[in-house]
Amino acid sequence: MKRLFRTLLIVSLLLPAFPAGSAAADGGARLIVGVTPFPHKDIMLIAGELLAKEGITLEIREFSDYVQPNLALADKALDANFFQHIPYLENMVREKGLKLTWTAKVHIEPLGLYSKAIRNTAELRGGDSVAVPNDPTNEARALRLLEKHGLIKVRAGELVTVRDITDNVKGLRFVELEAAQLPRLLQDVRAAVINTNFAAEAGLIPSRDALIIEDKDSPYANVTVVRSEDTDKTEIKALTKAVNSPEVKAYIERELVPRGIVPAF
Repeated sequence: MKRLFRTLLIVSLLLPAFPAGSAAADGGARLIVGVTPFPHKDIMLIAGELLAKEGITLEIREFSDYVQPNLALADKALDANFFQHIPYLENMVREKGLKLTWTAKVHIEPLGLYSKAIRNTAELRGGDSVAVPNDPTNEARALRLLEKHGLIKVRAGELVTVRDITDNVKGLRFVELEAAQLPRLLQDVRAAVINTNFAAEAGLIPSRDALIIEDKDSPYANVTVVRSEDTDKTEIKALTKAVNSPEVKAYIERELVPRGIVPAF
């Protein structure tokens, strides 16, 4: 039955879209949630099973970038989204003037350094290219990871970029690229700092393949996000309860911890 329900949720992605906040065909409530693929969609499918028991139909809309889900939420094309960590949300809220807020910490995806060419960071040489995400928070996060492992030094500040590197010990050449592109371009650079969700989609397992990785107590918890005006809505509270449920935690611990993803609640 659970497999059938998840299949129906996936099929709903192919059906005509309903306006955000609209009623389901059976007269019950409907929530439209934007997600990126792994592991956000997988986790949201588990939450959807719990919401169905509350009479709420979950419709999942999948995105492949880190910008459109927040814009779609602000434009009321979505009721919520689930793809980002708190520093990224806070930066986009400041930059775009969006009235969005997070409601639940769900999981942490440690950032890691990967390579097809070398087995450890000691093999990095002067002039080697290292790719990092080009969005402000993940680029800063990537540079701090490299700094922690002695590869560079970066000046103090929150949203640092490669231009803030003060000591490039190995003489590395940094390439800033869209986060989602990094796994596909891994063969074109010496190494790349990749978000766990995109690494997993490319068949990379952080615990096995990352040369270095963030500690599991990373502050970058992935969260559900809604419009600030909607935090007290019954359906939103139900969503928050579902993503922080024992069922979701058990799923993360069983299926995702072996892939480097840990629960944040």
